[in-house]
Amino acid sequence: MKIDILGDSDAVAKRAAGLIAEAARAGAAARGRFVLAVSGGHTPWLMLRALAGEEVPWGAVQVVQVDERVAPDGDPDRNLTHLRESLLSHAPLRPEQIHAMPVEAADLDTASEAYAATLRELAGSPPALDLVHLGLGPDGHTASLVPGDPALDVRDADVTLAGPYQGRRRMTLTYPTIGRARSILWMITGADKAVMLPRLMAGDGAIPAGRVPQDQAIVIADRAAARGLSPSSPD
Repeated sequence: MKIDILGDSDAVAKRAAGLIAEAARAGAAARGRFVLAVSGGHTPWLMLRALAGEEVPWGAVQVVQVDERVAPDGDPDRNLTHLRESLLSHAPLRPEQIHAMPVEAADLDTASEAYAATLRELAGSPPALDLVHLGLGPDGHTASLVPGDPALDVRDADVTLAGPYQGRRRMTLTYPTIGRARSILWMITGADKAVMLPRLMAGDGAIPAGRVPQDQAIVIADRAAARGLSPSSPD
């Protein structure tokens, strides 16, 4: 797994936007489409706004969610709320190109299966997403794959439900879905990630993030997050 260490979260967001735009151009040229899975968080919203200024074949882009909180439409807790604000107001992307996890459904198990069907329609069966963006939590979680949750052990579904975490139940992509991605882009910023970043880089399976395959992955981190890495770590 490669790592790029930059000065701050703005620099991380801009670098990530450039890499995603490059991948989108390549995917559109090779396959006629680019399926991007996006996680939540402050730095990703900066990245999406920066992406709006990049050269992107927007007509070929389909955006899906890595995870989502079970909350009403428009709720500030929803990743979708910020995803729409960051992209639809700044990029020539149509609303139907953003595929929301159906967390408002009465039957969330059926809704998870329905979202998995959407992924198959967009990215084949089993779905192979073009790029999955991930973050790293201070507790080592990624997506909504959190320590101790049964979702960590789901191998027979592409989308599953996770238990309550920080006050909200979640819907999330599973390890198999993330692992099939053509590329994985980690964006990691902030001093509260400094303990977990070395464990991620070491592939420490004791934390959820450490179980994600590293072959097609790149980490973009700011210096605050990277301060726990040894001097010999690549940058």
